[in-house]
Amino acid sequence: MKFIFFVLLNVTLYASTQEALDAYKNHEYKIAFSLYQKEAKKGDTTAQNALSYLYFNGIGVAKNNAKALEWLQKAAKSGDARAAFDLGMLYLRGENIPKDLKKAASWLEIAANKDNKEAQYNLALMYYHGDGVKQDIKKSAELLDKAARNGYPAAKANVGRVYMQLLDFKKAKYWLSKNVKDGDAQAADLLKEIEAAHKD
Repeated sequence: MKFIFFVLLNVTLYASTQEALDAYKNHEYKIAFSLYQKEAKKGDTTAQNALSYLYFNGIGVAKNNAKALEWLQKAAKSGDARAAFDLGMLYLRGENIPKDLKKAASWLEIAANKDNKEAQYNLALMYYHGDGVKQDIKKSAELLDKAARNGYPAAKANVGRVYMQLLDFKKAKYWLSKNVKDGDAQAADLLKEIEAAHKD
């Protein structure tokens, strides 16, 4: 599955980058690149994210993974949660750059701490499986819980099951009940098991 950047769609645009985005939407890619580059050099993280995207995909400029990575790292190091997430996912999947699970976990943790729900979910999976980090099911559940509360569907669908593995039946019941309301038949069966074995 190809990793897709959402940088041009999911970031808050500033007036300084609106002109660049307009040029991009009008397929004036070289102009868009030039405008984003100008703002990126001023430290605008939205523009740095966009510039990274353009370099990675060879849009308006020759494809250059090294420069793309450089601009994405600048945005991430400036505290941009989306850039930290994108960087973590690139290292996690090894697309355009060498796979590095430890670096992936490090960047995803930065994004997760900034309340990025996608980072919380993906980092939870890493802790669950012990990929690039020491396996920690409890930590995984905590991250899934945060992502679920932030509205991430996959986290909501799985957090109750992980709490069940941890024998935290109170929290498991809370989330499984929500899954049942969403039409999850398996969650209904799990909930019955808990209620039969642990009547309050």
